[in-house]
Amino acid sequence: MDVKTESSSSGLTSDISLEKLQKTAAELILPGRFLLRLPNAALEFLTDVLARVLGSSLVSRHFHLLLSGLVLFGPLLSFWASKYSIFANCNNYLYRKFLKSTWGWTCILTGSFVLLLSLSARRSLSLSLRHLSRIGLVGLLSWGCRRLLMLLEDASGTCYEPVAPAQDLQSSASPVQPLLLLHEDQTKASCLRANMLWRGYEVSQDILMLCLCCLLLVEEMSVFSRHLEQRKPLQRSPGAPLRVVFLLCVVLLVIWMFLLLCLLAYFPKCPSQQLGGALGYLGWRGLYQGWYRLRPSLCCPGLPGDGLFTPADANGR
Repeated sequence: MDVKTESSSSGLTSDISLEKLQKTAAELILPGRFLLRLPNAALEFLTDVLARVLGSSLVSRHFHLLLSGLVLFGPLLSFWASKYSIFANCNNYLYRKFLKSTWGWTCILTGSFVLLLSLSARRSLSLSLRHLSRIGLVGLLSWGCRRLLMLLEDASGTCYEPVAPAQDLQSSASPVQPLLLLHEDQTKASCLRANMLWRGYEVSQDILMLCLCCLLLVEEMSVFSRHLEQRKPLQRSPGAPLRVVFLLCVVLLVIWMFLLLCLLAYFPKCPSQQLGGALGYLGWRGLYQGWYRLRPSLCCPGLPGDGLFTPADANGR
């Protein structure tokens, strides 16, 4: 009898201790959930507003005009830009961390957004890969354009080596300009590495990549509003990871626009910057306004959102 009473009493104490632990855990979880509701609500409100703005017809139809006007008339801001500003320094942190890796940042964030959006809408791996191939084709186009521009610059430019003028040619009244010794077998990269002078025609690759990435981000993010409208009747909201990645893409778009404005205002180079912007626009026009509008197939990935939404939503684009 003593053994049975001891075992029953130990069982009661273990049950009581488990109940106490469960109650304590519930009391600790409830304030945590309450604290998480506020940032989650702020995230949902902010992403909903930004999705409506980027998905509106005003932005989707006229953003390229805004970008074109900025590239054309942006150098006029150099008359008001101060040369003592921190953005007038080419070694600025933003230039060093973002400008030379424009496509890398765009590819990572945009690819993540496209993947999460396609999986959230249809959960089809083949459909997700088809939409991701659209990003890969833009990257292939940008790589080909940069390689072609480098070849054209090497073919059209010339490398010069500064030579000090002779002493007998100098006069106190009119100083003689340094002479230049021609180097015909040098490329632009090797010429600049040797601290020599390169003269020739060039196209701004930074402006090209910034314009192309801005247009790409707007095109890919514009379908998020349709995804929210499709989820609303089902009473299901997209997960926080998708909303966070979408918000990061918007922040990246703002950074690219700001860097584009800084380059045009503080480092104006006409007409090389305008040519770079024109090539970026033509690349976007040929892909998103031409090739991607064909019927989705093995040779065409289709437009953003193709196959992800209901026919009613697709017709409302």
